[in-house]
Amino acid sequence: MESPIGQETPIRTPDSKPSLIRGLSLVDSVLLLAGGIIGSSIFLTAKDIAGPLPHPALFFMVWGIGALISMCAAFAFAELGSMFPDSGGQYIYLREAFGDLIAFLYGWMLFAVANGGTIAALSVASAAYLGEIFPVISKEHVVLSVVGMTLTRVHVLALISIVIVTWINVVGLRRGAALQNVATWAKFVAMGAFVILGFAIGKGSWGNFTRHGGDPAAGITMGMTTGQLVSALGIGLIAVFWAYDGWVYITWVAGEVKDPKRNVPRAMILGIIVVAIVYIAMNMAYVYAMPLTEVAKHETIAAAAAAAMFSPRAANWLSAVIALSCFGAMASCTLSGARVYYAMARDGVFFQRMAEVHPKWRTPALSLIGQAVWACLLTLSGRYDQLYTYVIYGMVLSYTLTVIGLFVLRWKRPDVARPYRCTGYPWLPGIYVLLGTWWTINTIVERPKEALAGTVIVLLGVPGYLYWKRQSRKERSN
Repeated sequence: MESPIGQETPIRTPDSKPSLIRGLSLVDSVLLLAGGIIGSSIFLTAKDIAGPLPHPALFFMVWGIGALISMCAAFAFAELGSMFPDSGGQYIYLREAFGDLIAFLYGWMLFAVANGGTIAALSVASAAYLGEIFPVISKEHVVLSVVGMTLTRVHVLALISIVIVTWINVVGLRRGAALQNVATWAKFVAMGAFVILGFAIGKGSWGNFTRHGGDPAAGITMGMTTGQLVSALGIGLIAVFWAYDGWVYITWVAGEVKDPKRNVPRAMILGIIVVAIVYIAMNMAYVYAMPLTEVAKHETIAAAAAAAMFSPRAANWLSAVIALSCFGAMASCTLSGARVYYAMARDGVFFQRMAEVHPKWRTPALSLIGQAVWACLLTLSGRYDQLYTYVIYGMVLSYTLTVIGLFVLRWKRPDVARPYRCTGYPWLPGIYVLLGTWWTINTIVERPKEALAGTVIVLLGVPGYLYWKRQSRKERSN
C-alpha cells in the first residue's frame, strides 16, 4: 500500500530491527546528484581546457562531449540501479558482477580516500572562500599544532561544517535532504544571477565567441593535424571528466529513494542534463567576459570574469557563491557516501556497528559519524588532495568495471527484472568501456608513481577484508 503523499515510506525487513526510510523524491534525487557534481571545478577548470583548445567551438564542444560520455556510463548505471535498488549502489553492482573482494576494495577506496578526501577538500575550500569575504577567518593564525598537524582558523571552520552537516544527516533523512536541497537551489540561483546579469549588464563582447588568437577568421582546427586535435581534446576531457564526477551519488542512496526502480534512472539522466546546462551557461559567461586566449591565463577564471564584466568588487560576491557551491557538494557527499559503508557492514565486510540503523532517526548514524571522524582527520592532516590524486585513476577504473559489469550481468543474471534497460546497449556502454580503459592505461603509463601509490592504497584494504570475512563466518557459525 502506498504511503500518504509527503510521508516517508519505511523499507520492510524480515526482522524487527529498525530499517532505513524511503524518503527521497525524484526532485530530491536530482538535486542530490546535481549538488554533488557542481562543486568548485566549474569555477577553476576553464583554463585547463582553453589552453589546448583555444577556439570557442572546440571549447564548448568538449563540455558537450564530456556530458555525452558521462551519459553513456549513466545509462548503464541506470539499468543496474533499476535491478538493485538498494543502499550502496555501485558497491552492490560490483558485488553482483565480480564478487565480494572487488566490491569491498571499491568501498574501501571510497572510505579511505575518495569520499573522506572529498569532504575534507570541499569543507576547507568552502571555509577558505569565506575567508576572502571575512578576513578574520583567513588570517594565518595557528590555533594548534600537534604531531605535524597545523590547525588554522580555516581548518576550525571546516571541521565545524563537517560536524554540523553530519549531525543534521544523523537526525533524519529529510533534514539531510532539506539541507542539500536548500544549498543546491541557492547555488542555482546564484550561478543563474551571475550568467543573466553578465549578459544583461556585464561588460563583455559577443565577438569572443568567434575569435581565436585575435583573428575571427581562424579555422576551427587552427592548423592542427588530426592527431594533435585528438590529443588536445583528450587533454581537455581530463578536466571535464572531473567536473562531471559525482553522478554516482544517487546510486549510493538508492535504498532511500521512493520508487527507486523508476526514480534512480530518471535522476541520473535528468541530473547530468541539468549539470551540462549549468556548465555550458557558466562557460558562455566566461567567454563573453574575455577571449579564450585570456581565459587560458586565469587559474580562478570565475573571479577574473566577474571582475571583467562587473568590477573587482564583485570578487567578494563570487567568493560567496563558490563557498556555497563547495558546501552544497560536501553536504551531498556526506549524505550519500555513508550508505556505501552501511551496505558493506551489512554484508559483513566492514565495521559491524556501521550496519546499525538508529531506532528513532532511521539513519545509518554510526556510518555517518565514522565517515565524519575520518574526514576530520584527513582535514587536519592536510594530505587529502594528494591522496585523492593517487586514487583518481582507480575511480575511473571502478566506473569502467561497473559498466563492464552490465555486460556480465546480462549474461550471468538474465532473469533479474530490468524496469529500465540501458539506452543504446551494447554500443553506448561499449564506447564508455573503451574510453575508460584507454584513460586508465594512459594514466598508468604517464603517471606511474601516482598509479602505483593509488594501487597500494587500495590493496591495503585486503587484510581488513580477510579479517572481516573471518569474523563474519564466526558469527554465522555461532
